[in-house]
Amino acid sequence: MSEASDDRDASAADACATDAFAADVASVAALSEPVRQALYAYVVAQEYPVSRENAAEGVGVAHHVAKFNLDKLVAEGLLDVEYSRPPGRGGPGAGRPAKMYRRAARDIAVTLPERRYDLAGQVLAEAVTIAARDDVPVQAALSTAARSAGHRIGETAAARREAAPDREVGTRQAVADTLARHGYEPRAGHEGLVLANCPFHRLAQSYTELVCGMNLDLIDGVIERLCPGSLRARLNPGPGRCCVTIDGEVSSPNAPGALELGLQGSVGDPQADVVSGGRSRPDEHRHVDEP
Repeated sequence: MSEASDDRDASAADACATDAFAADVASVAALSEPVRQALYAYVVAQEYPVSRENAAEGVGVAHHVAKFNLDKLVAEGLLDVEYSRPPGRGGPGAGRPAKMYRRAARDIAVTLPERRYDLAGQVLAEAVTIAARDDVPVQAALSTAARSAGHRIGETAAARREAAPDREVGTRQAVADTLARHGYEPRAGHEGLVLANCPFHRLAQSYTELVCGMNLDLIDGVIERLCPGSLRARLNPGPGRCCVTIDGEVSSPNAPGALELGLQGSVGDPQADVVSGGRSRPDEHRHVDEP
C-alpha cells in the first residue's frame, strides 16, 4: 500500500477504537434516567441477586416499571441475569426459579480524553515484580515491563490482521490502528505519526521522565511486533500531545533517504535526538500535554 493510500486511511485509526468506546458510553448513558440509576444502585448494594419484586419494593416503583428498567440495564451490559430461587426457598413447592439481577462482571469506564491508568498500573506492577525477582534497578525493570506490554499489544494486533487478510493495511496504519485502541489518538503529521493524546497524562505530569520513558518503551514494543525495522519511535514532546512521535517508513535506520516522512532533526543538528532508541536527554525533555 502506498503512503498516499495510508494517509487517506488515517481517520480509520480512530474508528478502530469506537466499538468498545460506544458500548461503554451507551452503558453509562443508561444511568442518566433517575429510576434506572436507583435500581442499579439498589441491585449492586445487595449481598445476593435481586428479583424484580424486591427491586421494585426497594426503590418504590411499580413492578412493571422495575421490570422494564432492569431489563434495559441488562441490555446495556450493566446487569447480568440468572435464574434461581430467592435465598431460603427451596425443595418441593418452592415454585419456578425467578429471574434475578446482579451487577455485571464487565468493567465499564469512560474518560475524555481517554486515559489508560489500568495499563500503566499493570506495567508498573510488572516492573516492581521484575526488580524484586531479578535484583535489577527499577528503571531497567520498568523498561523491560513496558516493552513486554508493547509486545503483547502488538502480537494481539498482528493476530487481528491475520484474521482479516482481505483488508490491506500498511505498516504505519497498522501501528496507528493499534495505538488508537489504547487511547493515543494517532494522527499523520509533518513530524511523522503524532500521538495527540497521552493515556497516562496525570502520571506524566508528576513523573515526567519515568512515564514518558515507559511510553517510549511500550510503543517500541508494539512496533517491534507489528513492523520490526520499519518505523521508529522517539521522544519528541510538544504542546497538547504525547511525548512520543513515530517516524517512518524506514527501510534501514542508517540508509540515506530511508525516511518517507520527514524527521524533525537531522544529522549534524545539535537539537536532533540520538538515533539509538530515539531518546532525548532527560534535562531536555518536559511533558507538555494539556490538562
